[in-house]
Amino acid sequence: MSQTFEKTPGWLDWYTGPAKPGFKLPAGAVDAHCHVFGPGREFPYAPERKYTPCDASKEQLFALRDHLGFARNVVVQATCHGADNRAMVDACLSSGGRARGVATVRRSITDEELQALHAAGVRGVRFNFVKRLVDFTPKDELLEIASRIKKLGWHVVVYFEAQDLPELWDFFTALPTTVVVDHMGRPDVSKDVDGPEFALFLKFMRDHPNVWSKVSCPERLSVTGPRALDGERVPYRDVIPFARRVVESFPDRVLWGTDWPHPNLKDHMPDDGLLVEIIPHIAPTAELQHKLLVENPMRLYWPEEVGNGA
Repeated sequence: MSQTFEKTPGWLDWYTGPAKPGFKLPAGAVDAHCHVFGPGREFPYAPERKYTPCDASKEQLFALRDHLGFARNVVVQATCHGADNRAMVDACLSSGGRARGVATVRRSITDEELQALHAAGVRGVRFNFVKRLVDFTPKDELLEIASRIKKLGWHVVVYFEAQDLPELWDFFTALPTTVVVDHMGRPDVSKDVDGPEFALFLKFMRDHPNVWSKVSCPERLSVTGPRALDGERVPYRDVIPFARRVVESFPDRVLWGTDWPHPNLKDHMPDDGLLVEIIPHIAPTAELQHKLLVENPMRLYWPEEVGNGA
């Protein structure tokens, strides 16, 4: 029997009329961070969830992909689904090979279940350390999971906030896989891009060549907000120096994604078309854009195609 879910009070639904970007994405571009929610009647939300979202289906995600000009998606398991990866897996299986997935798994998962996820297109697991979104998982359990998924060639995605990096440093550097940081570790962009907090994140990447970063989610990080200045179509300008620093410092280890449908935003919902307009400001050359949007995500999520010269 299908279930009915009531959205968290004040929940902001995703923006239904995104602009057509003026910036033309390179052929084969990958939206390397997005989600699907439900639909709840088909893929129920987890009982332990911290929020109940609006539905955001695979069909709606793929329509956005085509509208913006992306060729592929990486669908990241949303915390509202817990470790029930069925909605994410269904999106991958329905994509005709144009989507890969990042799962949430527990220690109890069997090798057969991991193999089934791999066959469906999953290439990583996500460890979430944002306390308002998830309950604590013991680090020994996470290390055990990381060791098991390394055999499949998967990576670990970590989501944390900048002030927590010092206490998480030893754990992150003990992970035996490629480590992909969500949203630059959520820096405080009201601080100096040359300040000590962001310098620590850059050191983290510089000292550990297995660490990558997504330079995504300016709408979550910005203090100045979505208002474009001087008649330009570029919002969230205070985030640009941080993202550009990461892209220019580590061009072979960066990814970009829309974060559609933008869960848990409180004050506004971004126009995904305008988010795309930011890309040439953080990756100012065609070479950097191609690495960010095509070469890097293909190496990480579709390495068999890269190896075949596709």
